[in-house]
Amino acid sequence: MKQVLLIDDDAAVRAALSQTLQLADLDVIVCSAFIEAKDHISAEFKGIILTDIRMPGRDGFYVLDYVMNCDADLPVVMLTGEGDIPMVVKAIGQGAFDFLEKPCPPDALLPVIDRAIKHRELVLENRDLKAQVAQTDPAARLVFGLSDQSETLRQTIRKAAHSGTEAIVTGAAGTGITKVAEVIHLCSNAAKGPFVKRASQGLERNELCHVYDACDQGTLFLDDIEDLPKDAQLALLDLIEEKGGTRVIAGTTQSLGEDGLATRLMADLYYRLTTMPVRIPSLAERPEDIPVLFRRYVAQAADQSGITAPNITADIEANIMSQPWPGNARSLMSYAMRFVLGVEDATSQNAEEQGLVDQLAKVERRLLVDALSRHKGRATLAAEYLKLPRKTFYDKLAKYGIRSEEYRV
Repeated sequence: MKQVLLIDDDAAVRAALSQTLQLADLDVIVCSAFIEAKDHISAEFKGIILTDIRMPGRDGFYVLDYVMNCDADLPVVMLTGEGDIPMVVKAIGQGAFDFLEKPCPPDALLPVIDRAIKHRELVLENRDLKAQVAQTDPAARLVFGLSDQSETLRQTIRKAAHSGTEAIVTGAAGTGITKVAEVIHLCSNAAKGPFVKRASQGLERNELCHVYDACDQGTLFLDDIEDLPKDAQLALLDLIEEKGGTRVIAGTTQSLGEDGLATRLMADLYYRLTTMPVRIPSLAERPEDIPVLFRRYVAQAADQSGITAPNITADIEANIMSQPWPGNARSLMSYAMRFVLGVEDATSQNAEEQGLVDQLAKVERRLLVDALSRHKGRATLAAEYLKLPRKTFYDKLAKYGIRSEEYRV
């Protein structure tokens, strides 16, 4: 049954609204204050919230803020007897679904409630579908991040998996090259076959042939492919072209092209492996993903250590977003473990010591760099992406000594 959580400190108003909603076949949970309603408010609540604004103690704006922190897609319809336009603007600006004046007749109330309920049903339906997809989609389940770059990476992984060709995973040290290679395997038709990892350095012809055969109908991942001995490179090319049955995915921290990997591999093998490149973006390119990953790593570290995860404050998030993380996910994971264990990190400046201005400056600089990187140094597009006037954007580049031409490809 469709639910409405009604919060109003006026008994007569509660009774009238409750009766109207019940006559419309709605299940009404009646509360006189936030403290009564609090236990019903969660991301799993299937209904919507109808609350008065002016209440003693925790008012309607407090309710709205609490709901937005629990679930920003949970509709909150707000009631007032004032007809106060600034209050309307404030409520909508803070995320209210709609706004109604009291006394509110049924023909004004019910259409708004109906729209809010339909919105909630659609949100929950989409969440269920995404959850179902995630259960059957390793890319969604195992590659984390909310940024555009992370979504592009997931799409590229799926494309590489479905292509069935040889592939190469590139990225800076610590970005998770081996993990991404395994996700490609899990997304592919070879997912039920073996996934075997081998370091390329020192891998001789005979052992390579043995491992290749052992991976039949599965995937062989060769890390640091640039270190594969020349004789083994020749053997690998022969195996791929003449034998088949095993898919080969290579990994490297080298850049592709004539100034990088192309100088370390036989030309035919290079072109075969780079048919399907999958590049993992560094954390510096997607700072908005850092808190997402950090929270996950903290939860994992706490679970492994058998202790309660410490609270991650806004100051802590600002601090970690301002760090360069040259070791990428690997170093962030290590920091998360130290954070959980309460070990002082001497290499990272404490957020309180930095001060708010310094923290915000570092975050702002990283967002500017991120915008230029994703738009290949085109300042106009980067400014539009950040929704900044061009002059303001250029002023900020000058402030931080950022040169847009350095990000052109």
